[in-house]
Amino acid sequence: MEKYDFEIEKVAKRIKLLRARTVVLQFPDGLKPHATDIVDELKKRVKADLIIWAGTCYGACDVPDVKVDLVVQFGHTEMR
Repeated sequence: MEKYDFEIEKVAKRIKLLRARTVVLQFPDGLKPHATDIVDELKKRVKADLIIWAGTCYGACDVPDVKVDLVVQFGHTEMR
């Protein structure tokens, strides 16, 4: 995981700030092998339910249509 900066602390702070209880983590196919490691690191920092989205992710416009408190997409340019 050292090859990438997944900004785990930044994600954890955002989850806490929004008081998100259910969070979907979305990854492009190339980063999916890191998904469980990221969940393990986030679980050390937050108490939210973390769900790995297994579907395909083609970018910021490809947001899952699910009822959750927060969707975090990894591997894409930040949307503002």
